[in-house]
Amino acid sequence: MFQPIAQLHQEEHRVASTTNSRSVVFVDGIRTPFGRAGKKGIYAETRADDLIVNCIRELVRRNPQMPTDRIDDVAIAATTQTGDQGLTIGRSAAILAGLPETVPGYAIDRMCAGAMTSVTTTAGAIGFGQYDLAIAGGVEHMGRHPMGEGVDPNPRFLADKLVDPSALVMGNTAENLHDRFPTITKDRTDAYAIGSQQKYEAARAAGKIAQTLVPSATRHAETGWGYATADEPPRPATTLEDLANLKTPFRTGGRITAGNAAGLNDGATAAIIAGEDTATELGLPIGMRMVGYSFKGVDPAVMGIGPVPATEKLLARTGLSINDIGLFEINEAFAVQVLAFLEHFGIADDDPRVNPWGGAIACGHPLASSGVRLMTQLSNHFKERTDVRYGLTTMCIGMGMGGSVIWENPNYTGEKA
Repeated sequence: MFQPIAQLHQEEHRVASTTNSRSVVFVDGIRTPFGRAGKKGIYAETRADDLIVNCIRELVRRNPQMPTDRIDDVAIAATTQTGDQGLTIGRSAAILAGLPETVPGYAIDRMCAGAMTSVTTTAGAIGFGQYDLAIAGGVEHMGRHPMGEGVDPNPRFLADKLVDPSALVMGNTAENLHDRFPTITKDRTDAYAIGSQQKYEAARAAGKIAQTLVPSATRHAETGWGYATADEPPRPATTLEDLANLKTPFRTGGRITAGNAAGLNDGATAAIIAGEDTATELGLPIGMRMVGYSFKGVDPAVMGIGPVPATEKLLARTGLSINDIGLFEINEAFAVQVLAFLEHFGIADDDPRVNPWGGAIACGHPLASSGVRLMTQLSNHFKERTDVRYGLTTMCIGMGMGGSVIWENPNYTGEKA
């Protein structure tokens, strides 16, 4: 039976109205304090899923005007999706956090950019008009689940010479990046690492880091229950002399050390992502607007260069230039990776626009959680920096990728600070 023409036109209009793109905003972000992985770390006997549940609950507590039954999805990333990081962690964490059973969830893996991908994936659904609200984040308990746990790389990677053997060890890829950029010396990376520690400590002392943290319960069989209120990894007293004497575990006479790279860490992050119209309707804060995002593949043997082509692709797509970016949050997996990005774009090693509160070398890098830490910090910077219109969050990704997101400051006034 044929449908009346008028009815067909109504259905066409109805379909069109659900697919118009709309502004996507970062509402609020939170993270647990980050811990050192291992038996002596603060989260040694704390479950990974409990860490992400704590973040989700805190977002709900901090934003009581958000009806939890309006949440369209919960996307949570983990690089090692097994044990207490498995069981479709987005869905299991949503249930454990007390969200309505009608709220679905799923798991994401893009290694270090897991949380970043949780945000961009849910943002795509919001921009397409299919979601209004989502929770996106990531968790990594590297003490319970070391990077690469249970992985069985296909022998073709090496047998068919698809990748250089060094591509499977992140520290080796960082040494390779040093080889590609001979002007980036160990002295430069050590100096950058000290700067990261100092900037982090200054931000912590000023109370800026605390506003991004949700205190988290801990438990140890010997010492009992505890309460984590601060990041465990920072070493603010570190000196250049200290770093000069560290071992180079990935290469004899190499340049990568425990001092100029992020450590092995445990922690979780989560954020509320929404359509700007929905945020306005519900009275939710608008921390920043998403301008665009990009992911790009590179030679896995030099995965640290990934942020460069990802950012170039994104700048071209958005019509912006690197000079339009007033703040940078670059994940510090390795100092050499950050410096390669800065050198490529002609930015000074100590440019104050870069990681104003320090970075992962100081506070830690629990793999799949770090992308939302970058975003949460940028959103907080925007509150203070009304003279800055655009900011960038970017990171390198294991197996040879880079990811970048450009954000717009809703507090921008155009007046110089």
